[in-house]
Parts: sequence; structure tokens; C-alpha cells
Amino acid sequence: MKLNRNVVVLGFVSLFTDIASEMLYPIIPIFLISILGAPISVVGLIEGIAESTASVLKAFSGWFSDKIKKRIPFIAAGYSLAAISKPLLALACTWPVVLVARFIDRFGKGVRVSARDALIADSTDEGARGAAFGFHRAMDTAGAVIGPLLAILLIKVFDGNFRPVFMLAFIPGAIAVAIIFIFLRREPFFRPITDGPLKFNLAQFSPEFKKFLLISSVFAIGNSSDAFLILRAKGLGFTTISVILAYVTYNISYSLFSLPAGVLSDRLTRKRILIIGYLIFAFVYFGFGIARTTSAIWGLFLIYGFYMAMTDGVNKAFVSDMVEQDRRGTALGVFHSITGFLSFFASLIAGLLWTNFGAPATFLYGAITAIISCLLLLLLFPK
Repeated sequence: MKLNRNVVVLGFVSLFTDIASEMLYPIIPIFLISILGAPISVVGLIEGIAESTASVLKAFSGWFSDKIKKRIPFIAAGYSLAAISKPLLALACTWPVVLVARFIDRFGKGVRVSARDALIADSTDEGARGAAFGFHRAMDTAGAVIGPLLAILLIKVFDGNFRPVFMLAFIPGAIAVAIIFIFLRREPFFRPITDGPLKFNLAQFSPEFKKFLLISSVFAIGNSSDAFLILRAKGLGFTTISVILAYVTYNISYSLFSLPAGVLSDRLTRKRILIIGYLIFAFVYFGFGIARTTSAIWGLFLIYGFYMAMTDGVNKAFVSDMVEQDRRGTALGVFHSITGFLSFFASLIAGLLWTNFGAPATFLYGAITAIISCLLLLLLFPK
């Protein structure tokens, strides 16, 4: 299997960016609660605002990249913002500073993601698109394995002080930006295919895309931040190091299975792979809700990686299949925007359910929305 140069380069960019991001992601909730004294509801608020910021920008940046027929400027700007946000966390003495840092990081994500995914799709034939997105997800998630392991090492070196870890996370982020400027130079020929002006609305898209957007929205409203999985593990007796290692376990399975899942979606159908992914999600969330032992949590983190591998890249390939090239950035932006914006409400609802009814309510809610999404996928895509 031969991958396009752009796909390979973007894979390495995501590898180093995720090393930087995932050095911090599993420890930020712990830093907020244990060091800054923020309540769990604030964790949900910060993650919700951060992700909804990214979501709004994904729609605009995807549309704008279609309009100017360029992807790389958005990719370069977005990854640069992500890199410079990391040291700001080291200066945080109150939770609003963490919110600002997460806002800048997710602002960068919002600028880059739709254009990056469109460039991957533009550079790949439809029959190999699942494999291309699977490779990208595998590289991205390999960074999510290395990053937390580096965090463990640095936490030990700095005797539990998180702030130097935040500062050092800038280095791999800067390497990712350098790779973009050195190696990502060529965009595929942009072929105008559809007639009429480029509009920013859903009317221009096929009924299939709109149905899939509905299904994905139902799923997104129950798919809260992974920070709640981390906090659940901590509440059941995990140490900070154990939480990070469990998160690494999840990312190992996610990384190893992403490329095979993408290839399977090319050979079978995207729908079948997504149904399996939704069912795994429901099982894992139900498990987190009823778990009482640390050994169960280890297993659930491992299985959670299978869900991500079978949905993340496959979703993008599915959307890319439904639209023409000159609408692809817009379609991916709308998809990311709507589902990501709903993740704000998912995280907010999860925090409120946890605070008022306990942790099991948060995870039961997520499992129910996943089952509903699975049924809708079977109903609206019968073939």
C-alpha cells in the first residue's frame, strides 16, 4: 500500500503535535482540581468552551479553504497556534488562565482540521481513503502514546511539578510546525466540479450527508470529554501515574487498530465499521458507569481505543465520499463544527449529571445516546 506524500507528511506533523498535546491532556484535569482547586463542573466548562471554539472555526476555515482553493496556509497557522499555547499553562495560578490556554490551542485546531482533512482526501483516491485517514489517525495517536509516557518521566524528574512539563511541551509542537514549512509544499490540482457559487449552508449537500450529520449529532451530544474518563479512574483509586498509563493503554489500541479499521472500511462499508464502533462506545461507557475496581477500568481503557479507531478516521472518510472536492472543506468543516459544538453541551451535561447524580449517570447517558445513534444508522442507511 503506497501512501501519498502529503498524507505521510501530515502524519508526522500530527505525531509531533500530539506528543505535545498529550503530554498535557491527561494531567490538565488533575492540575485543575488538585493544584488550582477547581470543581469538576469547571473541568466540563473549560473543555466545552475549548471544543466549541474549535468547532465554530472548523466550519469557517473549511469553507474558506474551498473558496481560496488552498489548504496549507490554514494547516500552518493552526499548528503554530497550538504550539505557542503550551507554555501559557505553566503560568496558570487560577483556572481562567487554563481556559485561555485551552482556547488558543483549540482555536488553532479549529483553523487547521478541516483544511488538513480535506487535503488528505484531495490527495487520495476514494478506494484508499479509509487507509489514508487510518494512517493519519495511527500516527496522530502514536503521539498520544509517546506524549503521556514523556509526561510520566518528566513528572518524576520534576518531583510532581506539572509546570515544567507544560513548558517542555512546546518543543515537539515546534518540530511539527517546522515539518510543515519544510516538507508540506505541494497541493493537489483543485478541480472545480459542482456548478454555482460556493455557499455556506446545508442546502448544497446531498440527503445522505444530511442524514449522516443528524446521526453524528445525536452521538456527539452524549460523547463528553475524555477528561471524565480520567476523573473516573482517579476517583476509583488510580494514582496520577496510573491514570496516565491507562490513558496510554487506550492510545496504544487506538493507534494500532486505526489503519486496519480504515482498510476494512475501504473493503467493506463505512456504515458497518461505524456501527461496531458505536456499540463498543456504549459498552465502554456503561462499563465506566458500573465499574468498581481498577482492573475493570484498565480493560475499559483498552477497549475504548477500539471504538476510536473504528470511528474517528472512518467518519472523515465517509463524509469525504459524500461530497465533491470543491465542497469538501466546507462539508468537513460543517461536520466537525456541528458535532464539536454539541460536544460543549455533552461535556456540560456530563459535568452537571456527575455533580448532581454521581458518576454513573454521566456514563449511562453517553451509552444511551450511542445506542440511539446506532439504531438511526441502521434505519437511515439500510443498504
